[in-house]
Amino acid sequence: MLKALNLLIIGLLFMSSEPQTGFKSKQKTYSRVRTAYAEKEASLKKELSEKGFSFDKIEKIFIRALKKEEDLEVWIQKSDGKYHLFKTYDFCSSSGFLGPKMKQGDLQIPEGVYTIDRFNPWSNFYLSLGVSYPNRADRINSPYESKGGDIFIHGNCVTIGCIPITDDLIKEFYVLCVESKNKGHEIPVHIFPFRMNFDLKTIANYDQYAEGAQKLWPNLQPVYKDFEAKKTLSKITIDSKGKYVVGG
Repeated sequence: MLKALNLLIIGLLFMSSEPQTGFKSKQKTYSRVRTAYAEKEASLKKELSEKGFSFDKIEKIFIRALKKEEDLEVWIQKSDGKYHLFKTYDFCSSSGFLGPKMKQGDLQIPEGVYTIDRFNPWSNFYLSLGVSYPNRADRINSPYESKGGDIFIHGNCVTIGCIPITDDLIKEFYVLCVESKNKGHEIPVHIFPFRMNFDLKTIANYDQYAEGAQKLWPNLQPVYKDFEAKKTLSKITIDSKGKYVVGG
């Protein structure tokens, strides 16, 4: 019995002394991620500090993309529980039209509520972060068998439905996302056709926009307005009809 207890204690000591490899450590085994940190960490720390944030205390971040404006916003949660805008990156290229992505090959940037679901440190576009398209709403609302996929925020400046922000800026963006993910947080991504702070009834002709816009936009607008009003992220669910439910 004593021998078994001693072996157990030795085993526990050995386990506690093993190095714990986190998400950030794993990411930094890739040369492009190490380069991103080497080139961007110091400037990010300075810029964050100047805007009232702390690099070492980055926790939850929220990504919001606006297609018409070609803005990619990074919001960071502060101790007050609210998200505050840190920085806006410009799309450096775009494809398709305003309106949701419905099928493979339509060149559309999706519109809806997603998360970052992949970190790709060996991307063909330098570094890339996957967007969780198609979600349940996309699958319900699209009549097409092939909805498409592999939507990323990435480097370079070409796109057939993704959001590119150049190799230089993706390094900074990627580092921010790694810091949040390393703390164990999911990274939400909301993609809107435009800033949805006006009466959609004033849109004269939906036919000029991509397929599905007329159905999606009135349902997506409450998601936009909820965040604008509270600067916090409500729980968002998708019902059996493919509609977003805020606070559901």
